[in-house]
Amino acid sequence: MTDAPAYAAVDLGAESGRVVLGRLAGERIDLEVVHRFPNRPVRLLDGTHWNLLALFTESLLGLAQAAGRTRLEGVGIDTWGVDYALLDAKHRVLGLPFHYRDPRTAHMAERAFSRVPREELYAVTGIQIMPINTVFQLLADEGTVALGGAKRLAFVPDLFALWLTGVLANESTIASTSGLLDARTGTWAREIVARLGLPAEPFSGDPVEPGTTLGPILGHHAATAGAAAGVRLHLVAGHDTASAYAAAPIRSPNAAVLSSGTWSLLGLEVDEPVLDERAAAFNLTNERGIDGKIRLLRNVMGLWLVQECRRAWDVDYDELTRRAASARAGVALFDPDDERFLAPKDMPAAIRQACRELGQPAPETQGEIVRSALVSLACKYRIVLERLEQVTGRSVDGIHVIGGGARNALLCQLTADVTGRRVLAGPVEATALGNVLVQARAAGRLGSLAEMREVAAASADPVAYEPRDDRAAGEGDYHRFLAVTGLTVDAQASAVTT
Repeated sequence: MTDAPAYAAVDLGAESGRVVLGRLAGERIDLEVVHRFPNRPVRLLDGTHWNLLALFTESLLGLAQAAGRTRLEGVGIDTWGVDYALLDAKHRVLGLPFHYRDPRTAHMAERAFSRVPREELYAVTGIQIMPINTVFQLLADEGTVALGGAKRLAFVPDLFALWLTGVLANESTIASTSGLLDARTGTWAREIVARLGLPAEPFSGDPVEPGTTLGPILGHHAATAGAAAGVRLHLVAGHDTASAYAAAPIRSPNAAVLSSGTWSLLGLEVDEPVLDERAAAFNLTNERGIDGKIRLLRNVMGLWLVQECRRAWDVDYDELTRRAASARAGVALFDPDDERFLAPKDMPAAIRQACRELGQPAPETQGEIVRSALVSLACKYRIVLERLEQVTGRSVDGIHVIGGGARNALLCQLTADVTGRRVLAGPVEATALGNVLVQARAAGRLGSLAEMREVAAASADPVAYEPRDDRAAGEGDYHRFLAVTGLTVDAQASAVTT
């Protein structure tokens, strides 16, 4: 046991979960992953669901391990966005929550736009139009017993907090991923909810801000969570990207942040939402962060492309990266955000087919396929950055890569080469670090967001990647990417969702 203030971060990603112990040691936070576990969705007769009970049990076991190492001052939970549980009047779950990659949302965007025009929906919520959005999932629930009987809605971190403490609250950063939150006020867009034909009751209480203390972990969890029972649960930034951004050691307003993992979320932190026609044409998203900050960003398909290739081939990530690094230059390129990649049965085959359809020889070897994915991601990052610069008037001077993708040295170097900007990679456990930082502030140990970021900077040792002297290859890849995909940085010509 130590006397340093300590906090347990439950950090659940789409591929795996972890419980991380964070100790505030002077002006830095030391992190220790005490429990790591896979996130295995389950396929049932009606579709693909998250196995939330298994994740909750593993979280309790991890909290027991954290509390067994030191006295905890708090617990916080962050998860992926958009997915939710519908609850009855007694806060009981009405059906198993679906996985956002379940195909039930096909054509739900068209249903939504027939009731509320796309432009109007964006002007209020400011959220990137994607089939996974909560709004489209809820429309897929129309006519079900669950939606008909729902009295409240709980996103995954809200649900776990409810199960831990008995108290339900919608946290604002996770709520902002729904496509149903008013981007300006941070309250539910109830007029939009009504016009979409969704029930009003689940949106009766407005979201609360990160840093709210919900209450102690219930005593009946002591059998599994050990000494963590009775510890206060603080609402952190419940959306994992919002937690990660809180830990980004940003020192310049012109620095972009790339939260790199299953998804790539690339953007800038701004004070107010950007809801104009150009932002809508570029399909940018305005998600809430700490202290009411807005993360103006773009969701890009991310390392899911590589994860699914790895699953198909049963080869570890390091080996795949080595094969990609040694693969030939000039591999075929494609738009990572093509919807065929959202939930393909065979990711390598889907990548090959996409390249053929764009008039290119398909990549053949595992190394070529992975390199094709990584170069395509780097090119998509550049077009997103150039669009962000247009919308904000800023000139992006560097990129902070945070999250698990910061370990991928090849992707980081390709990103520097293609974008022509310095890349600082790290911290890897940015989400858990941001989770702990918000807890420490809720406990009165830290003050402003600027102070939190000073601690984050002192806690990380990022790796720098400079654009290589000969950037001809990176420039060539980017212009080839624009040519084969037809994408553009011009708002008038873009009016696209990709």
